[in-house]
Amino acid sequence: MQIAEEIKKSVEALLFASSEPISSRKIADALGCHAGIVEKALALLEKEYAETDRAFVIKKVNKGYSLFTKPEFSEIIKRLTGKRELYLSRAALTTLAIIAYRQPVTRRDIEMIRGVDSSGVIHTLQDAGLIKVVGKEDIFGHPFIYGTTGKFLETFHLESLEDLPRIENEDSAFFGESGAGFQKGSESSD
Repeated sequence: MQIAEEIKKSVEALLFASSEPISSRKIADALGCHAGIVEKALALLEKEYAETDRAFVIKKVNKGYSLFTKPEFSEIIKRLTGKRELYLSRAALTTLAIIAYRQPVTRRDIEMIRGVDSSGVIHTLQDAGLIKVVGKEDIFGHPFIYGTTGKFLETFHLESLEDLPRIENEDSAFFGESGAGFQKGSESSD
């Protein structure tokens, strides 16, 4: 039991020390143990945090684990750190949804769906680190092809793109300019 407790503490220390999600395999490599043991330690920590009503939780995002403060503490954390929440316009949310669901996608494809020039919104999303150029299309002009980033998954607390909500109808408001489904994502992963 002593060894299991030490592994649990070590896993917790690595989660606190890591500024980005860390996979159970990477934790196991650092500790010199099997990934299955790390998964058990993570489950024990999650249970312990829930039972003791801690201010933070462990979440699996972007194929790794990270500690996140509970949403009810976001205001006081912002006061301390000065971090702002990431607010995206409806146009940015629509463009991000198009890229997330249709990637890899070109600007021309995005503009055909939205019906307006999207170059400014694409630059905004790139600056925010939510999308990136993943290649160039093999046609005249070789336009950039865009896809989402790991920060996109982390911001929206997704383990992978498969965790995106299902879209029944692409004519829905989610692909239109209302974008009510995702109005904001949190930048802090404290």
